[in-house]
Amino acid sequence: MSSRDLASRSQPSPAQLADVLERVLDKGIVIAGDIKINLLDIELLTVKLRLLIASADKAREMGIDWWEGDAFLSRRAEGGGKGALEQRLRRLESAAGLDDEKADEDAT
Repeated sequence: MSSRDLASRSQPSPAQLADVLERVLDKGIVIAGDIKINLLDIELLTVKLRLLIASADKAREMGIDWWEGDAFLSRRAEGGGKGALEQRLRRLESAAGLDDEKADEDAT
């Protein structure tokens, strides 16, 4: 067996990666781990990691939908979404004296 044959076997093809990604997003995967820092048998710090990788649809099926209520990520969230952001930008531009410059630019 040549080195070229070995190299082609060790590198996954794009189709295989796409299949794996599709399966992970469809089914979901959980990665969990704990990190503990001890000094002389005294626990100083414990970090518990839990990572869920899934599609948005799969997450909704599991009852996870926190992004729908997040004003930064959702337009439907309380606060008006894009409209509220534009109003805030106009207020900031007005306070900085930039609204006059923008009106001059729009007129030309």
